[in-house]
Amino acid sequence: MREILPVLGEWYAAGAPFGLATVVGRSRSAPRDPGASMAVGPDDEVVGSVSGGCVEGAVFELAQDVVASGEARLETFGYSDEDAFAVGLTCGGEITVLVRPVTPERDPWFGAVAESVAAGDPVTVATVTDGPAPRGAALAVWPERMSGTLGSAGLDAAVSADARGELALGATGVRHYGPHGERREDAVSVFLHSFAPPPRMLVFGAIDYAAAVARIGDFLGYRVTVCDARPVFATPKRFPPGVEVVVDWPHRYLQGTETDDRTVVCVLTHDPKFDVPLLQEALRRPAAYIGAMGSRRTHEDRTERLVEAGLTGHELARLRSPLGMDLGARTPEEVAVSVAAEIVALRWGGSGAPLTATAGAIHPATDIS
Repeated sequence: MREILPVLGEWYAAGAPFGLATVVGRSRSAPRDPGASMAVGPDDEVVGSVSGGCVEGAVFELAQDVVASGEARLETFGYSDEDAFAVGLTCGGEITVLVRPVTPERDPWFGAVAESVAAGDPVTVATVTDGPAPRGAALAVWPERMSGTLGSAGLDAAVSADARGELALGATGVRHYGPHGERREDAVSVFLHSFAPPPRMLVFGAIDYAAAVARIGDFLGYRVTVCDARPVFATPKRFPPGVEVVVDWPHRYLQGTETDDRTVVCVLTHDPKFDVPLLQEALRRPAAYIGAMGSRRTHEDRTERLVEAGLTGHELARLRSPLGMDLGARTPEEVAVSVAAEIVALRWGGSGAPLTATAGAIHPATDIS
């Protein structure tokens, strides 16, 4: 839902009611993960997607119905080969979608949630999907406060405690409770949609490839920073709006920057005096991906220098060098696509092989809670 929140925030600020549909469960080869959202607002404007096009028509009608009735709906869509015109996921799998009306009167916390997500501040929205609690009732949870209610103080307390525990991870999924928050009961199903700060992409080396990598990183939802020690290259006008540009020695900047298990580090400096001290620092701290540009000869020379600097085989095994997948890329934009492909494949465990050469489900299987 993060990508459509700016539009939802405008509708909300204007006092316009809208229907918000969110995937809360998924199984087999369904195309969208829990948290994917679609909304129908003023003049039947549609933003977002819950299935990549398969069931959007049916969800559109559901959203109109819930705005008119004021009552949330929970619907499951799956594949049907009995009727070619049935409303279902033609790609297979199954999704469960919660559709609820959103208005300033019903959800006074929504504007604050939109602002927090835009600012990169952590927040979780917990919504009742099934059980004796009111379906569609929602609770917004921040590290230090909460707003809204799920119908009982005990349920609010239990869910807010769990939501705060998941905020750092950005975990999203269904949890089960008793009617008053009892931990070992499953009468009430609650969908926790966590918005952690976006992961960071750190691009070192303000060369022409860096602008393309920064652009695709921003497209993928990363908070992108480009760093270079040379002020003549590290100028904001050379990079997309919203990308932070820093003039500093790369290793020194990284030493003063927090990273975590979602952070992506792309080393494009292509110069040992920058590469070696930077990679010494990067390979000894948390990161999801650490890649370095260069030819195979450059990689061999760089590796020898890193070994001389004291890096272990385990540390060096984390380095993706030369970075990117073999796509035959030539232009900076094509190289950026190859880098992004490697990052995505590493994140989700993809093989990198063409889908025509693989078998089985295209989307990883996930059971509905």
